[in-house]
Amino acid sequence: MSSTEQRSFRPSPALLFKLAAAGAVVAGVALMLLQGVDVKALFHQALEFIRGLGPVTFFAAMAVLPSFGCPLTAFTLSALPVFGGELGAPTVVGLALASIAVNLAFSYWLARYALRPWVEKLLAWMGYTLPQVATEDRLGLLVLVRVTPGPPYALQNFVLGMTAIPFGLYMAVSMAIVSVYSAAFILFGDALAHGRGKMIFLAASLFIAFSVGVKFLRRHYQRRQAKAP
Repeated sequence: MSSTEQRSFRPSPALLFKLAAAGAVVAGVALMLLQGVDVKALFHQALEFIRGLGPVTFFAAMAVLPSFGCPLTAFTLSALPVFGGELGAPTVVGLALASIAVNLAFSYWLARYALRPWVEKLLAWMGYTLPQVATEDRLGLLVLVRVTPGPPYALQNFVLGMTAIPFGLYMAVSMAIVSVYSAAFILFGDALAHGRGKMIFLAASLFIAFSVGVKFLRRHYQRRQAKAP
């Protein structure tokens, strides 16, 4: 095989960061176990602390904090274990999705109206301008940003808000994609907290099926972009 046909595997920085983060978490948990720390007790203490904040504070924080970099999974994984017994699973899932919708709208406003003018001035001072997205490319860009692994949720919202994509299209596509994997994480968090094997399998199956669908969807839009003049 010629040198031009050989391809070396070069992991992306995002993949390396995720592997490093996962390794740090595993190493930290292993260290605590070796030192005799009751990790399960700490986990339940954390859940009790969150429960003490109350559902209003929890879901209000879920609607705001992810816009500033707080991981959305911190809320989706803990929502049902903490408030499922008090509010019921359907109510918790509904409130979580409503909080995500509010956060998506808030993130759009933050990027589109609060930050974009400052970014435009900064780029103009540097001799650049923000790229304009053609009308026919808006849906493809939305889907690609949402389904591409690596970029954090907050960064996705920032990028999409900066492109000035119409709010209605932004919300419809974002909710359709974000709500699916968020629901999977909500179910997975509850199953993990209570040791429910069937629910863990169901949540994992939902997440895997969604990931496979996302993979084909991303390839579809990448092929369309490659064919575009």
